[in-house]
Amino acid sequence: MADSNAPAEGTAELAKGKRITGGDRSTLADELRKRYDGGESIRLLAASTGRSYGFVHRLLSESGATLRSRGGANRSSAGS
Repeated sequence: MADSNAPAEGTAELAKGKRITGGDRSTLADELRKRYDGGESIRLLAASTGRSYGFVHRLLSESGATLRSRGGANRSSAGS
């Protein structure tokens, strides 16, 4: 079983807390968007890159990804 905290194949090792700008940021955004569009969750992407949930969410939003709605149980209406 692969280590879920190890960088995914093709994802560069990122120093924790290091700013990612310019071409590196665009490259990372493209990689993460492809993986997100492939079904991976934001939490999984964050764990595999060593970045925060908020950073990954912001990067996906900036890249134009269509973010999925939250999972989990839906509440039924009070009248049902």
